[in-house]
Amino acid sequence: MGADKRSESNGGGPVTPLLIYGAYGYTGQLIVEEAVKRGWRPVLAGRDATRLAEVADHHGLPHTAFELGDRDALDATLKKVDVVLHCAGPFRHTAQRMVEACLRTGTHYLDITGEIEVLESLAAQTELFEEQGIMVLPATGFDVVPTDCLAQWLKELHPRATQLEIAFESVGGVSRGTAHTAVEQLGEGGAVRRSGRIEPVAPAHLTREVDFGDGPVTVASIPWGDVATAYYSTGIPNITVYTRMPRKAIRAMKGISLVSPVLKQPPVKRVLHWLVNRQEAGPDEETRRTGRTRIWGCASSDDGVFAEGVLVGPEGYAFTAYAAAEIAARVLDGTVFPGFQTPAKAYGAGLVMSLPDVERELISAPPSPEYIP
Repeated sequence: MGADKRSESNGGGPVTPLLIYGAYGYTGQLIVEEAVKRGWRPVLAGRDATRLAEVADHHGLPHTAFELGDRDALDATLKKVDVVLHCAGPFRHTAQRMVEACLRTGTHYLDITGEIEVLESLAAQTELFEEQGIMVLPATGFDVVPTDCLAQWLKELHPRATQLEIAFESVGGVSRGTAHTAVEQLGEGGAVRRSGRIEPVAPAHLTREVDFGDGPVTVASIPWGDVATAYYSTGIPNITVYTRMPRKAIRAMKGISLVSPVLKQPPVKRVLHWLVNRQEAGPDEETRRTGRTRIWGCASSDDGVFAEGVLVGPEGYAFTAYAAAEIAARVLDGTVFPGFQTPAKAYGAGLVMSLPDVERELISAPPSPEYIP
């Protein structure tokens, strides 16, 4: 990265050439805290000057408030940093504007989205990113880092795999930002990948039993980010992602398709967004500290051969803070790959194993002399 984009030192010490936009959101604040633990002094940004100043002043960090629509302010800020970690969603409304600014300023782009349409849109622009010499690596959080790395590991164990199934369960609630994104997606149904193409399906279209380690439980299919990213990481053309869900919830999900036209109406969404703003910001510190995320995966081929494994890690939002900070560290160190990237494609299946409190267990794999546990 060019030294001309390094921020100058000031009274608080050298400024890390990293911009965190959306730094006062629930997840943004967790990422800021993780960055500070690493000894960084990132520049914080967002559109709400008051909320931004509270977070920045608490940590003694530089900050600047502006809307993403303010092109001059956005470009001027990005010209001073090497990488932006974008945390302000829903990303269907914000990602492209930030990416376009990164293209104008030669800044590497990271975000924490898991929105399939955003991931696919960025993947389609990879040649443009390569031409400008920037890396665009979205989904640096819980959605998608651990699932992406598990998928890549299973593909390495079974290179002939043509089917990938991933399932997860996570304790705790969701942040307001996650809930707002869910409201935006209401009525849009589910998604799977078949023969390399993403296909729309009904909510909870598929169910099955998986064993996360304590016996079989029911999971239902959801439009998780890996439906997009795992294809670019592994090349596997058929992908389904599931989450653990009570049977009553599965029945409710299946019924959503009957009222989806209503859920898509702007007045309905405005009411739901208002309700989201009245909820707690996100899981409390105790939940983040003690919660665990469990992920199951299976990569199989048409001849019945498969590789199966389980990964256990921190609570989802803690996972996001650890993963996003680790990927930002690698970019800041200069380990970049121009073009569209996924976490595992850029940094390998072992990326997730470099994070705190992560364990991985192989359940079954094809016999291979190259395999080393």
